[in-house]
Amino acid sequence: MSKQIVLFCDFDGTITEKDNIAAIMRRFGPPEAEPLMQKILTQQMSIREGVGQLFAMLPSALKDEIVRFIARDAKIRPGFDQFVRFCDEAGIELLITSGGIDFFVYPILAGFQLENRIYCNGSDFTQERITITWPHRCGEHCSNDCGMCKTTIIRGYDPKRYHRIVIGDSITDLAGAKIADFVIARSLLEQKCKELGLAHQPFATFYDVIHILQNLQVSEEVKLS
Repeated sequence: MSKQIVLFCDFDGTITEKDNIAAIMRRFGPPEAEPLMQKILTQQMSIREGVGQLFAMLPSALKDEIVRFIARDAKIRPGFDQFVRFCDEAGIELLITSGGIDFFVYPILAGFQLENRIYCNGSDFTQERITITWPHRCGEHCSNDCGMCKTTIIRGYDPKRYHRIVIGDSITDLAGAKIADFVIARSLLEQKCKELGLAHQPFATFYDVIHILQNLQVSEEVKLS
């Protein structure tokens, strides 16, 4: 039986050209936000702990201003609209697996009809400081304290039935890349894939991703539709 391709696509720095959490912190965060972000990137602190602490630095009253800022600042990587259509037409299951936060992920993706395919972190603005909520925490097989656990979602797809492909750019995608069948990577994730010898191809735009998927021949069992 042929394996069906399923894609686990990151959001920040992958669908968008920049990391939105980093952009928010550099615009609204205090000076101590930058070293905290570096601790997350260098894995000195878990993603859940670090991101939770970052947003706890910001007053909830800034919500509307942050949303307006991200709406102006965030740019979708070229070819994403065509990529979504390609997946739908080819029968490829596309999931958005994001370490981002609902209050900016959903508005940015509002025009792509992906609402039922988004996994991301939640937010609570009812207290003085922003609280991040974690509806997709790590399962029994993951102890990385991911916050939004991409490996748990990936493990929900039987590798005997699915050819699991991660698309991403950063440290938040690395754990998923290690258990995926193939990785489409840029930036830090591409570097890590090279270091670890993970099967991968680089991309710069989603036109590249479409091309890679069209030509991917990892095994004779993989199919696009």
